[in-house]
Amino acid sequence: MKNFIKNVLRVVIALTIQLYCDIVYRIKTVGRENIPKEGSLVFCGNHRSYLDPIVIVLKSKRRIRFLAKEELKKNPLFKPLFHLFDVIYVKRDSKDIGPIKEALKTLKQGDCIGIFPEGTRNGLEKNNGEMKDGAAYLALKTGSKIVPIGLVGEVKPFHKNTLYYGKPIDVSSYQTKDKEKEKENLEVITEILKEEIIKLTTDKN
Repeated sequence: MKNFIKNVLRVVIALTIQLYCDIVYRIKTVGRENIPKEGSLVFCGNHRSYLDPIVIVLKSKRRIRFLAKEELKKNPLFKPLFHLFDVIYVKRDSKDIGPIKEALKTLKQGDCIGIFPEGTRNGLEKNNGEMKDGAAYLALKTGSKIVPIGLVGEVKPFHKNTLYYGKPIDVSSYQTKDKEKEKENLEVITEILKEEIIKLTTDKN
C-alpha cells in the first residue's frame, strides 16, 4: 500500500510539475527518439539550475534516479520531491562508496541513472572545461549506454528552453579487465561525452 501511494503521488506531482514547466519555461524536446525504450541508460547533461534534473526526469519518459549532492536534503522544497523520485544522495569529497553501489545496482536491474558530469552547476566554465568520469565509470561497469543531453535557454519564466537528446554512446568496445586500460578508457569516454554535450548546447538558440 505504501508503494502504491508513493507511485500515485509520483504520477500526480510529475504531471503537475510538467504542466508548470511547459507553461512557465516553455520547454521543448528535440531528439527524444534517440532514447532506447528498454535497457539501462546513463543520462548526462550540462547543469544550469536546480530545475535541470526535474526536467530531464519528466521529459525522458524513462524511470531515472538522479545522483544529487547530499546538501539538498536540507532544502524543504527538494527533500520530499527527491524522496518521491528515489534520488541517490552523494556526499562530496567523501570516500563512501554506498551511492556508487546503489547506482550500479540500479543500472544492473535495467533502470536508468542521471548524473551531471560537470560536478556542479556551470561546471565546464568553473573547471576549465574538465568533467568528472563518474558517468563513464558507471557505464563501463554495467555496459549501459550513455545518453548525452544539451539543455539550452535562459532559466527564467517565459523564456524558451530546449532539451536536446543526442544519440546514445555505446561503451561496450571500451570494456576491459585491464585496470590500466580501463583508466585510459574512462578518460576517452569522458572526453567523447564532453564533446557531445558541447555539440548539443552550441549554436542552438
